[in-house]
Amino acid sequence: MAAAVTVVSNPMLNLEEDPSFDVDKLSYEIFSILETKFLFGYDSIPTTPLQENLKLKPITTNNNISNNNNNNNNNSVGKVRVLSIDGGGATDGILAATALARLESFLRRKSGNPNARIAHFFDVVAGAGAGGILAALLFTRGKDGNPIYTADQALGFLIQNRRKLFRVSPESTLRRLLRRPAKLERLLAKTFGESTTLKDTLKTVLIPCYDLSSNGPFVFSRADAVEFDGYDFKMKDVCAATSAVGPVEMKSVDGRTKILAVNGEVAMNNPTAAAITHVLHNKQEFPMCNGVEDLLVVSLGNGESQFDVANSIRNGTQLVRIAGDGASDMVDQAVSMAFGQCRTSDYVRIQANESLAKKHGGLKKGMKSSSESMDMLAVTESMLEQKNVESVLFQGKKMVETTNLEKLELFAGDLIKEQERRKTSILPTVTLKQSSPSPRTSSATTLSNSTLSSC
Repeated sequence: MAAAVTVVSNPMLNLEEDPSFDVDKLSYEIFSILETKFLFGYDSIPTTPLQENLKLKPITTNNNISNNNNNNNNNSVGKVRVLSIDGGGATDGILAATALARLESFLRRKSGNPNARIAHFFDVVAGAGAGGILAALLFTRGKDGNPIYTADQALGFLIQNRRKLFRVSPESTLRRLLRRPAKLERLLAKTFGESTTLKDTLKTVLIPCYDLSSNGPFVFSRADAVEFDGYDFKMKDVCAATSAVGPVEMKSVDGRTKILAVNGEVAMNNPTAAAITHVLHNKQEFPMCNGVEDLLVVSLGNGESQFDVANSIRNGTQLVRIAGDGASDMVDQAVSMAFGQCRTSDYVRIQANESLAKKHGGLKKGMKSSSESMDMLAVTESMLEQKNVESVLFQGKKMVETTNLEKLELFAGDLIKEQERRKTSILPTVTLKQSSPSPRTSSATTLSNSTLSSC
């Protein structure tokens, strides 16, 4: 459990300032904070640097939330819109891609703009593994100033290239881990080009991997890239790192930062907490965001797998997936608790169970290539038709009458309302970082102790 807590909490802390800060102490303080905030509903007197850093606030009541939402004058600062996309999961990212295609369709219909894109309606995107690739496809700027892919095109990209991106080859594990697939390199280079970097993304982007050289998470961040060239990486390398099956050596554009990356699902399969804490601790880009009541968050899962326990013990890949699913559920529960009574409106989690989807014509094992991927697409469509499952404060999860697809459509309406509100607001909700003369203190990438070579 301690390891999962570290993944959830790391993005909000600058642990390098206190090398002696160990996992047990971190876990103890986090749960002390949760106890004070959620069991008793009021602030504690900060007694440690961690508690002082978090600056706890009383839980917001329904009345307060209603008053905030009804404040439509020009001074209203609105909400920061966050998109989080899980690692591949049971569907290799196709469930999330399908959800995004449907969400983009809702946004176009409701806004009356046939050219609307996902990136136009979000301020922050975080994605791990397959989710990281989707984030890169949907938020990287093309030559015309728009994202290089629409959501439908991104879905098609995953379906067409699923085996190149995620599938385990039949060769020995050792050989697979010691090489970087040439086909994947060529695919990513063709998609993103050789010169496109994190600086070329349209909004705040956070894409994690696990850095074996520092034995900790490393988060590729646009905010850091525009401030310090040592944290600017080529987009093709970012996608290779977050989806890597085995270790991938890479370095920043200026060659100063070097990492040995493996799959982002190992670091943080569900990056929602990383995205939220990045916003709350980044006053330069989000100056008016003071708490979760100032956020609109949608978190996209990729299906919960069903496992044969005996088989999983012998299969390392299965164990990694089990760990990823467990960590994702823990993040979902923690975020839901943080949102408290506004969790059903301001925080939406889209997730599905593979075994339920199979009852509606699920995967046929043994199929290959495009046939298997198209079959997976049919499964994900049925997953979106499942009833949505919400995390409930201190009560686990409950199934609601609204389906995943209906939740997405309702959320699309909230996104458009926020977009319209900003047209008349005199206060900036987001100030996207372009450059800065001073070092950052709130970036997720500061969690890494990656080697900085001399210039």
